[in-house]
Amino acid sequence: MNVFVINSGSSSIKYQLIRMPEAAVICSGLVDRIGQEGSKVDYKAFLPTGEVKKSEVIPIPDHAAGLKEVARLLTDKEIGVISDPGEVDVVGHRVVHGGESFSETQIITDETMKKIRELFPLAPLHNPPNYLGIEVATRIFSQAKQVAVFDTAFHQTMPPVAFRFAIPKELYEEHGIRAYGFHGTSHKYVSEKAIEYLGKKDSKLITIHLGNGCSMSAIRNGKCIDTSMGLGPMNGLIMGTRAGDVDQSVIFHLVNQLGYTLEEVNSLLNKKSGMLGLTGFSDMRDIRKLYDSGEKTAILAYDMYAYHIKKFIGSFAAALNGLDAIVFTAGVGENDILTRKLVCQNMDFLGIRMDESKNETRQKGLQEINSAGSLVNILVIPTNEELEIARQCFGLLEG
Repeated sequence: MNVFVINSGSSSIKYQLIRMPEAAVICSGLVDRIGQEGSKVDYKAFLPTGEVKKSEVIPIPDHAAGLKEVARLLTDKEIGVISDPGEVDVVGHRVVHGGESFSETQIITDETMKKIRELFPLAPLHNPPNYLGIEVATRIFSQAKQVAVFDTAFHQTMPPVAFRFAIPKELYEEHGIRAYGFHGTSHKYVSEKAIEYLGKKDSKLITIHLGNGCSMSAIRNGKCIDTSMGLGPMNGLIMGTRAGDVDQSVIFHLVNQLGYTLEEVNSLLNKKSGMLGLTGFSDMRDIRKLYDSGEKTAILAYDMYAYHIKKFIGSFAAALNGLDAIVFTAGVGENDILTRKLVCQNMDFLGIRMDESKNETRQKGLQEINSAGSLVNILVIPTNEELEIARQCFGLLEG
């Protein structure tokens, strides 16, 4: 079974063509900086003649344009891996918000699309491009089954004490207003890898997914018991363009005192805040350059970014009543040495002690970067949301 996985993020599209059940990656790539200056498409194919790579810096105004470029490369006569889109059996889509309607992987129907669209207000940066990705993929891969894998599904094991809000109960019972959590495929994948590495099922883990979007999860024995995001993917940690946790009074002040409309507040907190609001840049690679030059706004932004992660580590360690490992993953978590260093500084009380030389020497695959005397393992584990999505698609259709 050829499963083409599309992972549409707020400013990127990761993709892989995976042959299941062998989990053999036929091609992979990334459409990066969508809608930004310097947008590009990376493509890597594993052909009988060897590995082929291609990278193109081209204007990519939106997700539709990005997916069309990917389809062109997939079927390219010289470096393509398929001659016809009909060779794709399944297209697996990452969909961020499933609400209470979807707690499991689903074959996409008209009703599925309708409900995903209804959830746009809860994930305005993600569900629209996810939805668009399904629409475009349905046209390009018209013979394939379209399957949705929901970010919220992994967090459905949270107890009410974690997912309920202290607001009138009718708002939950009648409207489903509660915490759902996101990045579930990533948290599930890396937590399973960590449990396998530690060799203990009765484990207490904190997984830290840091990309343009950021979230953390407290995981006991492989089950999520709490997570940093809530009703939508805006709160919790400081992110690329999202503010993370803010005092609710800020919203009322913006509206009542400064004359903002609710739509403007939503846009401000979702698209103009976070690291972008603090520094003028949303990409940590750009901010790191400013940090290294001594730019005070970038130094403060990095310190705030790490500080909020540390606060969640403390609260989740309390919820777990212990801690075996913390796991860094995703683009920033896997590649940003400085972020990991700042997060793990002055955490001796919790038994978290980093080996800085290991942290600065990144290896492929799972890497342990804690010192010999650390009571808590510090792991860097590359996430593979695409493989997890492919597994779930294959399990649904073959099960």
